[in-house]
Amino acid sequence: MRREQGLEPISRPSGPQILSVSALARSVRDLLEHRYPLLWVAGEISNLTLAKSGHVYFVLKDDHAQLRCVMFRYRQQQLGWEPRDGMQVEVQVLVSLYEPRGEFQLNVETMRRAGLGARYEAFIRLRDRLEREGLFDPAAKRPLPEFPRTIGVVTSRDAAALRDVLTTLKRRNASIDVVLYPVPVQGSRAAEDIASALARAGRRRECDVLLLVRGGGSIEDLWTFNEEVVARAVRACPIPVVTGIGHETDYTIADFAADRRAPTPTAAAELVSPERERLRDAIAVLVRKLGTSALRELERKMLNVDQLARRLIHPGERLKAQADMLSQLRLRLGSAVLRTLSDRGWQVAEFMRRSQLRLPRVTQLATEADHLLARLRASARVALERAAARSASLAANLSHLDPARVLERGYSIVQKPDGHVVSDSSALVPGEPVVLRFARGDANARIETVNRAAKPATA
Repeated sequence: MRREQGLEPISRPSGPQILSVSALARSVRDLLEHRYPLLWVAGEISNLTLAKSGHVYFVLKDDHAQLRCVMFRYRQQQLGWEPRDGMQVEVQVLVSLYEPRGEFQLNVETMRRAGLGARYEAFIRLRDRLEREGLFDPAAKRPLPEFPRTIGVVTSRDAAALRDVLTTLKRRNASIDVVLYPVPVQGSRAAEDIASALARAGRRRECDVLLLVRGGGSIEDLWTFNEEVVARAVRACPIPVVTGIGHETDYTIADFAADRRAPTPTAAAELVSPERERLRDAIAVLVRKLGTSALRELERKMLNVDQLARRLIHPGERLKAQADMLSQLRLRLGSAVLRTLSDRGWQVAEFMRRSQLRLPRVTQLATEADHLLARLRASARVALERAAARSASLAANLSHLDPARVLERGYSIVQKPDGHVVSDSSALVPGEPVVLRFARGDANARIETVNRAAKPATA
């Protein structure tokens, strides 16, 4: 026997193995789920319960048997309609066993109304395709006018929904005008007629908002509003569109495309029409607030007028007051000038006194300066005389060394052509030209012979 994970058979010393209750229940559940894959089952809903968790529990029955069913919350939220007791439905289920209670049950994956499988599939396919196109995008939804003056109604002239809408609008606000765009709401040409009526209303622009309404009926009766042409006409209409089709649990493609969906035609009329009495009450509140605000503003203005009146003075009195003020200012100015002069005179006297104390003895300093100047002049004269005598003595000494004075005594200077003075005969060679410098003029000569000077004796 196969062992279930985590569930070991109860062992005995001898005899056959015995399964635990949980192991047997799990084994039966596995057999059911493997033996019966997803399949469709038809029956009538009974004992339907919506749990706080969002899961839906009900019994699916026919004339001879019944089965417990559960539809989990995330599956139920995808339905788009609300199942009720007594409905004939077709459910796609997974056959299973609820182990804690050992009960055979069906886990519902999806549900459709019996006999409408093909239509429902077409509904789902069209809804998903238009949603992918962005036809139901919430960002494209237009706001409804807060105070519409004219409301258009697109429905059958003989429909009970029209009477409900007119009655509601008259009860809530009889001042709103209503324009009817009569169309058939079921039949082979109904979808095209509704689309044409919406386009015509958009061209005329005589309404502030449009109501597309129809009373309750079967899915076949409401199928006109699941046509693609109607959904596109709703979205293309330049006027905001509110749908009120069937009952609260009925959803159509037109509802998804509309700017706002109402559960019923009456609810659609209530959605777009402000209630007259509520408007009156709101206006009365605004009037009271306006009156109170105006009264307070008037009181504030009156207080301002009183303050201005107290500040208002006759021109003669104002001139007299200004003349008095001018006299007072003149007196104050005179006193201020005298006080300033007195203060400044005292400051000047004090400054002169301090200046006299700090001034040097000019006469004494002048005498001393003359004496010093005389002494400077005497010293300079003595220094000059000494310098002149020194200069004369130096000049006399220099005159003895002057080459011109030597030449005057009959001497001459022998120079080579380059100007070099010859002081030793050994520096000359026979035939060499020389220049003889005299006291006055010079002469060119040539060396004939050279007599060498005797060398001095050595010790």
